Amino acid sequence: MTAKSNIAKKRGRPPKITLNIEAKRRGRSTKPAMAYIERRATRLSQGGDYAVYQFALSGEELLQIAEISRISRKNTGKLLGYQRGEVTKHIAEITEYLNKDKVLFPHAIIVAFNSLVEFIQQRGPGSNDGVSVAGILRIPVPKEGSKKPGWIVDGQQRTIATSRSKRPDMSLPICAFITDNVETQREQFIRINNSKPLPKGLVEELLPEVSVSISGKLASSKIPSSMINHLNKDKTSPFFQLITRSSSSVEEKKLAVIRDGPLLRVIKDSLIQPSGCLYPYQNIATRETDTDAIWQILIVFWTAVKNTFPDAWGRPPQNSRLMHGAGLTAMGRLMDRIMPNIQHDNNAAIKEAEKQLSYIKPHCHWTSGNWEELGNLKWNEIQNMSRHVKALSNHLIRRYLQEKAKR
Repeated sequence: MTAKSNIAKKRGRPPKITLNIEAKRRGRSTKPAMAYIERRATRLSQGGDYAVYQFALSGEELLQIAEISRISRKNTGKLLGYQRGEVTKHIAEITEYLNKDKVLFPHAIIVAFNSLVEFIQQRGPGSNDGVSVAGILRIPVPKEGSKKPGWIVDGQQRTIATSRSKRPDMSLPICAFITDNVETQREQFIRINNSKPLPKGLVEELLPEVSVSISGKLASSKIPSSMINHLNKDKTSPFFQLITRSSSSVEEKKLAVIRDGPLLRVIKDSLIQPSGCLYPYQNIATRETDTDAIWQILIVFWTAVKNTFPDAWGRPPQNSRLMHGAGLTAMGRLMDRIMPNIQHDNNAAIKEAEKQLSYIKPHCHWTSGNWEELGNLKWNEIQNMSRHVKALSNHLIRRYLQEKAKR
């Protein structure tokens, strides 16, 4: 007993979707039979815990059984999914190409399946050629509104474009692995997309959710990204709900006034530069990090900044250059000068930081006036370009050291 799809009828090939009739044969259930998509597939074992399965699906079928899991967060702050949002222009370009008369589309879609998907090995000596094993991949087709067994790790735009093209039934090469571990899926997403023109903030936001070993290039962003998450979610933080990240909802973005990029660079630079105030709290040899101390330093300094410049704090960058990329970066460099002299775990730490910041307060023009020592630039002419950031940082540090020497 089979359920034939329209696509199968058009092509004159065996039906793609079959029904689970075992329970019906036994006469033990009156529930609707489960539908499956079955495909000939090869299984490759690469020496690890997971096998790789290669087979084909149409764009329509793929969207039946696989989610395009976009990055988002629950109210608790736990990261959900790992995929970027649609790129409309890119999808339109792919769709336009697929609508041409002659098409070559060999790029494989990478899919992560949960353990409901089953591989049934082909019988007989010819099923194994020493490299791969032949068989049938059995994929359950969920009812409308139910959770799908697959997630598209790579190939989101290609899948959508195919489904919207004149060839929604065109076969696409699929490369899949099976795991119920979402962290493994995120790890693969990061490894695949790190070399692509992907929004950098997306990969960096995913890093704290991955505990496996990653490259040094990415590892240096893991702690800063985790700190940004906490700074944005902790009610004791001066940055509470002020930071927008790749996972931020529309409502959260309305409240936020700064992007995460500048703060990520501030924390990262302070951690990796020997002159940074956060540098001593990482043991390079053992890779151990005193995250509690780092957190306290960030809270102390930036709370003091908020208290010192209340009129400039929490405003959009176009209204306050303190919340602008240039201002945040320059203040981050000043943090590296101020905080080594303050006992961050002392109850009076914030007051002491405020005292140090008071030295530069008369020389700052975050929301009005001109920066006379910067060529008489108007307050809102400061831009997030290297020469402005360097000049502003130099000005703040120089003034701080001069005023401190006088006291």
